[in-house]
Amino acid sequence: MVGRIFRAVRTPFTLLILLAILSYGAWWGWTNVIRTVPPAPPTPCVDQPVSKGQLKSSQVTVSVYNGGDKRGLAGDVGRSLRDRGFKVQQTGNTGEKIQKTVIVGAGAKNPEVLLVKGFFKGAVVRADKRPDRTVEVLVGNDYGGFRKGAKTTYTVKATTVCLPAQATATPSSVTGG
Repeated sequence: MVGRIFRAVRTPFTLLILLAILSYGAWWGWTNVIRTVPPAPPTPCVDQPVSKGQLKSSQVTVSVYNGGDKRGLAGDVGRSLRDRGFKVQQTGNTGEKIQKTVIVGAGAKNPEVLLVKGFFKGAVVRADKRPDRTVEVLVGNDYGGFRKGAKTTYTVKATTVCLPAQATATPSSVTGG
């Protein structure tokens, strides 16, 4: 008698277990298919030669972001930097509210950061240890202005400087153009 009951329950029970396994597999697969792909990490910097110990503005990659209320400020600043030879990778807005101009780079004493900082009155530097050595300029409501007479070269002691291999768009503070 017990054998008959076991045989009668065994098939539906097995089907329920298999259905549960199939459902879990479908759920797991679907959640992994719709998951957003994380952004690729930035390409690390590459040692590039500097002639006569001078880092040139044409070797520095800059992005400019507006954190203030004045429309078009990032574009204006980006054009001014481009006119001085910088590789302006991107201009747009940042979700971060900025008052004074902030120069963001790998290190506060890195030559590419100091070269860019020399173009802005009253700018402060924020180091974030970024591996690609690009520089971001965040301009805000108390934008101090652009130093028109700033030098487009920066003296370095080394024969090479670690700079971006190519322009890559990886700024995390950007929310729109």
